[in-house]
Amino acid sequence: MNASVRISVSSLRAHKRRFAGTFLAVLLGVAFLAGTLVMGDTLRASFDTMFGNATSGTDAVVRSAGTITTPGESQGVRQPVDTGLVTAVEKAPGVAAAEPDIQGAGQLVGANGKPIGGQGPPTLAGNWIDDPKLNSYQLAEGRAPSKSGEVVVNRGAAEKGDLKIGDTTTLRTPDPVKVTIVGLATFGGEDGMAQVTYTGMTRSDAEKYLTAKPGEAASILVRAGPGTGQQELVDALTPVLPKGVEAITGQELAEENTDMISGQFLSLFTTFLLVFSGVALLVATFSIHNTFAIVVAQRTRENALLRALGASRRQVTASTLVEASVVAVVASAAGLAGGIGIAAGLQALFPAIGFPFPEGDLVISGLSMILPLAVGIVVCLGSALLPAVRAGRTAPLAALRETAVDQSGASRTRAVVGSALAALAVAVTLTGVIVSPSLWLAGSGAILALAAFVVLGPVASTTAVRVLGSPLDKLRGVTGGLARRNALRSPRRTAATASALMIGVAVVSLFTVFGASLKATMDQTVSRSFAGDVAVSTPSFGAGGSGLSPRLAPAIAERPEVDTAVGLGRGVAEVDGEGRALTVTDPVALERTFDLGNIKGSMDDLGDDGIAITGSEADKLGLKTGDTAQLAFTDGQKQTFTVRAVYGRSELAGDYVITRDAWAPHRTQDSDTLVAVTFKDGVSAADGKAAVEKVATAYGNPEVQTRDEYAQSSAGGIDMMLTLVYALLALAVLIALLGIANTLTLAVHERTRELGLLRAVGQTRAQLRAMVRWESVLVAAFGTVGGLALGGFLGWVLVKASDGASDSAFAFAMPPFQLTVVALVGVAAGALAGLRPARRAARLDVLRAIATE
Repeated sequence: MNASVRISVSSLRAHKRRFAGTFLAVLLGVAFLAGTLVMGDTLRASFDTMFGNATSGTDAVVRSAGTITTPGESQGVRQPVDTGLVTAVEKAPGVAAAEPDIQGAGQLVGANGKPIGGQGPPTLAGNWIDDPKLNSYQLAEGRAPSKSGEVVVNRGAAEKGDLKIGDTTTLRTPDPVKVTIVGLATFGGEDGMAQVTYTGMTRSDAEKYLTAKPGEAASILVRAGPGTGQQELVDALTPVLPKGVEAITGQELAEENTDMISGQFLSLFTTFLLVFSGVALLVATFSIHNTFAIVVAQRTRENALLRALGASRRQVTASTLVEASVVAVVASAAGLAGGIGIAAGLQALFPAIGFPFPEGDLVISGLSMILPLAVGIVVCLGSALLPAVRAGRTAPLAALRETAVDQSGASRTRAVVGSALAALAVAVTLTGVIVSPSLWLAGSGAILALAAFVVLGPVASTTAVRVLGSPLDKLRGVTGGLARRNALRSPRRTAATASALMIGVAVVSLFTVFGASLKATMDQTVSRSFAGDVAVSTPSFGAGGSGLSPRLAPAIAERPEVDTAVGLGRGVAEVDGEGRALTVTDPVALERTFDLGNIKGSMDDLGDDGIAITGSEADKLGLKTGDTAQLAFTDGQKQTFTVRAVYGRSELAGDYVITRDAWAPHRTQDSDTLVAVTFKDGVSAADGKAAVEKVATAYGNPEVQTRDEYAQSSAGGIDMMLTLVYALLALAVLIALLGIANTLTLAVHERTRELGLLRAVGQTRAQLRAMVRWESVLVAAFGTVGGLALGGFLGWVLVKASDGASDSAFAFAMPPFQLTVVALVGVAAGALAGLRPARRAARLDVLRAIATE
């Protein structure tokens, strides 16, 4: 074994360039994985610290015990508590102070007239709490609000909106409120709680604008006296609280908030990044395997001589694995350092683009270092295992051959196995998409399809390269013909090199197709359901934004240009024990502005005890017009509603519709998510839109859009998602290009004598460079075409599986322009990857090349 190690080390020293591509592939893959894990640890620790700081002075929290959570929501809606409980709480043993905590949505408008935040993190408003220990914000400049209209805002929000103390601006609650900034606050010494915006008002203003009626608060914050522990305080509070109200410790509240973030946002985010790390490492696997396969082929005579001199198969195999181990350990260790750099870069970058990344030092755990290191080593050794075994099987007589014999063609066994896998993939996929809709079956079929593509690669490469390269004979003459023949000479090598790029292109194509399908779905939804002329909305996503004032729709409806204006509000209730979202609106105006499909019953007389539901929900609950259903609201009240209408479509209108009168007794902070407007006959689009914009200006200046503009803006988040996806996949494509460049570099070395002979018989340096570049383009074209086909198929599978697993109707779309760009980028990247090997080939000394053994 010592001899094997010495041979391996000597070989690595003598041929360092051979493993440069492998080194970089491992380094990049490990760096991405390590960066993802370090960033995940940092985020968790930062949120732990943030929520710990927020509740550090709060020993107990009194709140409503029950919540109603609707599908797709991570946090339930909780009933307010009576602020009259403060008196009873203050009298409980061990209580030093108690303050009502009124919270709601409140979005500040900056000096430029544009809203601050709203793109993910919450935009909060509440009562400014005078007790500094119970208030998670600390007054940094100015003073606390003392009269109506005065507010304190967090310093980060003020800086974003170019606001300062003394400025007057608008706070959307969602009703626009004119406020004057009298103080700036910090959170734990920072300018805010991550990217959350906060506005602190007087208690009377908070009750007026953020609650349904005075005397309600989200919770009551309690501080313990000296010598009283948090659990002891909770035990003392519990007996004095009415039914339906609970007390929890401040520590429990911090843990709940952290779990909510970790369980929803962080888990989804880190899983998203880990998937791309896996794609990068999978691409690296092909590149690494190909490098070692070529190196072993080049060393056929060397390994045969070792066998002839007495080396055993095990020793030859071990020497190759030792080389792989050295490359794996060094590259993985370098990747760990790169991963820390990636995490630090993302920590600096994300806040700049509005991503909620809390401040704090990087947290580097042992697992975040050990796991990427182990994965990098395993991937590298696993990729090198088959070539190493092949090296050990080299016969001693191979030392007598002039050159290595390439027997990597497409075998009949490979064709049979690959075809069987492809047939099984199609069967499983169609079952999961059409017969019995299942994301798991569809996903299994997609994995089988990927395996089939890899197995069939060498079988398909011969035909594909012939077809793709056929124009080269006419366009580039002998040079093009030689490039095509070089790509054909080793089908397995060509397929393995192209497979790395194929996977990268396939994932890019998959997300491109899925993103285009989501856009087409949104456009289809708006076109089919929305019959209005313009839509008024506040662009926001996540927990941000404050919504629209419920008074906006009636104000727009008063304009002479407007026929109908209907606002869509949102409520929640339990129906048959399950949390459901309610659309709160004027049902008559809704029917005139939205296409609800076939309606059984009437939307005209819902009143305060009637409800309209979709046909799909009616079937689930076994209801029809005239039947009754009991709804349980967050205020603890239960009410029986009569089903007065069953309608067909729910896309924009929702599954359950009630009137504003029915919702009024149970509402909290009321807001609309959308106002749809229809103009009177003869009113032009420009005049109608101008009239609506004039009214909207007085209500916080929300955006007024045509139907097409609304559909595009609704799909705006998809473009943001695709941009992030493309940026992350650039790493996988880069690794694939390194693999192509490395393969061609090794192939140039392998063909040194052949290239020398071509130069000797008259081939120019320019022709030689072109031949190598065109070979690279052919390999890249094969990988790109295969990736587009696989990605398009997987995109169709994902869309159809999502359609079958969801109540919404998904539209499938293949975007020709974007996929053409992907194809051109793939081919251009192949040309780029061939530049360095081509230059190296052209620099060969003719006489030395001919003399090379």
